[in-house]
Amino acid sequence: MLTEVISWLTDPGNWGGDGGILYQLGYHILYSLVSLVVATAVAAPVAVYIGHTGRGKQTVMALANAARALPTLGLLILLVILISPSFSSDLAFLVPGLIVLVLLAVPPIITGIVTGFDSVPDYVIDAARGMGMSEISIVFRVEIPCATALGISGIRSALLQIVSTATVAAYVSLNGLGRFILDGRAMNDYAQIAGGAVLITLLALVMDLIFMAAQRVAVPRGLRVKK
Repeated sequence: MLTEVISWLTDPGNWGGDGGILYQLGYHILYSLVSLVVATAVAAPVAVYIGHTGRGKQTVMALANAARALPTLGLLILLVILISPSFSSDLAFLVPGLIVLVLLAVPPIITGIVTGFDSVPDYVIDAARGMGMSEISIVFRVEIPCATALGISGIRSALLQIVSTATVAAYVSLNGLGRFILDGRAMNDYAQIAGGAVLITLLALVMDLIFMAAQRVAVPRGLRVKK
């Protein structure tokens, strides 16, 4: 079995052309990054507001935790049924797919950023106010730099969930590495199924390493934990 998987992964014919590994990898990365950018744009302002003011924190955090339990595949199919009549192109499947991935990514991003704000000691905030800093200055010059590490950790967690879950996009005829798992299952091609799973795992690991490096660069030098 292992030999068959290696043979499938190393076969040049499986890498090129429409539907090949590079083709599906490009779509998988595209879906993942677009979903992550949209989710961050939606979640980050809300999380910063909650983290700074504390208003609605319990409600939003409860909703974020509840959203983690959403059945991804069931939600995707439901959205396709509801949204597809409004589109006559591939957007009928693409839009629901991206919505599901965004909904999946929002909770860990909010949790990470809010937790980062909570980690800032009260005396640091009080000292900043005592120096005459405005609330906006406190947010951008004190709280956000201190919360960067945990905030990026939340985004990393969201990205890993997106990369792994984007596999279900294949169930509604979208491209991505999930096609190898779905098509392999239809043809009883276990080498293709296992190969697709390996590719998804490797992609998640590589993107996690990239974000890990970005996290070290983004965190202010004075706040980095020295090992």
